[in-house]
Amino acid sequence: MRSKATILGVTLPVVMALDLVTKRWALEALADQRGELLGGLVPLTLAFNKGAAFGIRLGEDSRWFFVPVTLVALGLLAALFRQASGRDYLRIAAVSLVVSGALGNLYDRIRWSRGVVDFIGPIDLGFWDFPIFNVADMAITCGAILLALSFWMEEQVERAVEAAPPPAEPATGEVASS
Repeated sequence: MRSKATILGVTLPVVMALDLVTKRWALEALADQRGELLGGLVPLTLAFNKGAAFGIRLGEDSRWFFVPVTLVALGLLAALFRQASGRDYLRIAAVSLVVSGALGNLYDRIRWSRGVVDFIGPIDLGFWDFPIFNVADMAITCGAILLALSFWMEEQVERAVEAAPPPAEPATGEVASS
């Protein structure tokens, strides 16, 4: 239990602080202009996302739909966290990342009607412009990938256990006569 709390206790404040600081920076530095990272490879553009991932929206102000959905998701993640073995570091880290990112974006949805502050992107992939995102989105995405990997690994272990031959029956001490 201690390692679970430690992983969450380190991940949550680090992700939340990075998310809040970078969003504050973006609001100030990118209000009237665009920026760039890595020699223009990653553009920086201030945007406000009133929807979910990839700009999925349900009406003009869908935040009041996404706030309770986020709260339900956080409840499910809390259950996953509680059920995780203390040695399942991958799952604990994954859930911690998703929770941290979800809280970062939830904060934006609750504090104002402008939407979630996004500022990294859009990134030109040659065939598609990857949408603008933020630190919280990166935590959610990385955590979701790690969570999927954790579930896949757990399934592989269960399949191996099911496929293993049954244990041999212990000898009873009787000797066969001829």
